[in-house]
Amino acid sequence: MKISLHRKLFVPIVALATVAAGLVPAAAATDSTIRPVRQCADLVRDFDVPHAMTHVKSATVVAAGAEAEHCDVRGTIEPNIGFQLKLPTSTYRGRYLPYGCGGFCGYLQAPSFPQCGPGAGDAAVAATDDGHLAPPENPFDTTWGKNNQAARDDYFFRAPHVLSKASKRIIQAFYGKAPTKSYFSGCSNGGREALLLAQRYPDDFDGIIAGAPANHYGPIVVLQAWLARHPIPDVKLPVLHNAVMAECDQLDGLTDDQIDDPRACDYDPGKLRCDGPDQPTCLTQPEVDNVRALYAGPTDAAGRKLYPGGGETYGSELAWRGWITPIPEFGGSISAGLADNGLRHLAYPIGTPHSSLAEFKFTVPELRRLTPELLKANAMSLDLRDFRRSGGKLIIWHGANDEAIPFDGTLDYWQRLTKGVPQSWARLFVVPSMYHCGDGSGLTSFDPFKELIGWVERGKAPDKVIAERRDQQGNVTRTRPVFPYPLRAKYDGTGSTDDAANFVPFRPKPANDRIHWAGEDLYAKPGPTAP
Repeated sequence: MKISLHRKLFVPIVALATVAAGLVPAAAATDSTIRPVRQCADLVRDFDVPHAMTHVKSATVVAAGAEAEHCDVRGTIEPNIGFQLKLPTSTYRGRYLPYGCGGFCGYLQAPSFPQCGPGAGDAAVAATDDGHLAPPENPFDTTWGKNNQAARDDYFFRAPHVLSKASKRIIQAFYGKAPTKSYFSGCSNGGREALLLAQRYPDDFDGIIAGAPANHYGPIVVLQAWLARHPIPDVKLPVLHNAVMAECDQLDGLTDDQIDDPRACDYDPGKLRCDGPDQPTCLTQPEVDNVRALYAGPTDAAGRKLYPGGGETYGSELAWRGWITPIPEFGGSISAGLADNGLRHLAYPIGTPHSSLAEFKFTVPELRRLTPELLKANAMSLDLRDFRRSGGKLIIWHGANDEAIPFDGTLDYWQRLTKGVPQSWARLFVVPSMYHCGDGSGLTSFDPFKELIGWVERGKAPDKVIAERRDQQGNVTRTRPVFPYPLRAKYDGTGSTDDAANFVPFRPKPANDRIHWAGEDLYAKPGPTAP
């Protein structure tokens, strides 16, 4: 199976529509649409946005095709934040939706129109490179941050905020009014940005989706180093995964190629230890030790946790290819690329000693040494009172078999945020069997954007979101309801187990989601903001 490096880093691939020069057409709008008050090309100018001077370099009408007709706006926000903004010419209904940026960013991925209303293209959408460009052949490049604090700060905490300011100014110029409702959606590093916006810029957005958030940014550097230092050969992953599923798939009452709660599984990889020569059907003793370490997560020599939770989850093993084991076309694993480049150029204050994957030691002092700089990127604050008071709505979601950012760190954050009490303004959804930001053995896609719109605009809090499994041809082969955590889906005993209609919510025995670890004080350190 070929691994897409960008897909693993959650960079959704969106086909660009054909660009066609021309003026905004004069077709009549429906009652609910908002029409432009000026030509697309008129947007090519400077916008004096306070603390975010914006230069629009191009604005071109893209004819309807794969997407609705729109004005494609490209430019920069000072000092060097590249952005793209798509403004529908005849289908806009007042919504604004920027997307978060994955990995170390450094690319400008064309934003796609959500299927959220009567037709595609009813929202203005935007994306940013977070203030720097990486070479296309090396998405792990961080040399841009080696001696450039402004570039670091744009990536750590400024770019999504100033993109919102600049986009809203351009939207107002094009349509004659600011957006009626503003949303943000991101996964992985984009999920970190989502939580950071809710914590530090509570008035920017009405609704926020934070998928698989990398909000424990400093500790996640430790986690990625741990994963990279405990490799297992690709050829051993299927036998390990099959053994785990054989022992634990049925624990939730169904044998359906998914483990609803991996924490209920306790498979010992020592059962696969080779009795004789090394073979693809067994694990050597060093491989057994590495697998045990991967499941356990990063600790110091005394067993103190350096990350809020464990490591890899039972059932995620097939997703380790590429993240833990090397990608042939890249020459290394994703976890190694993230850890090494982060430690070399981003993780410590400029002018102080840095580290590398080979040099890093798993100790509490080394975790602490990451805090002065990476506190700026953490999105761990538990104080979301201003976001709540502004009427904001927050959806957090995480795949239970996330190979990149284990979901129990999100459960720890959620427990500390809510103290186990249901919230009128926030929901958490845990998607069984899903990998990092998508794909999985049992379920492969999850999109709560329609539910977020219903919550923000109609006051209907989501009581479930339907997840799907799609085959390689894009056909839906399974639907399954995902209920707000801690509720889980339970088969009602009738009909197909691949049909969401045959599942009801149930409340399992309460789990201990709050985890004691070495960085608990970081939850009380909110990090800086940009004006």
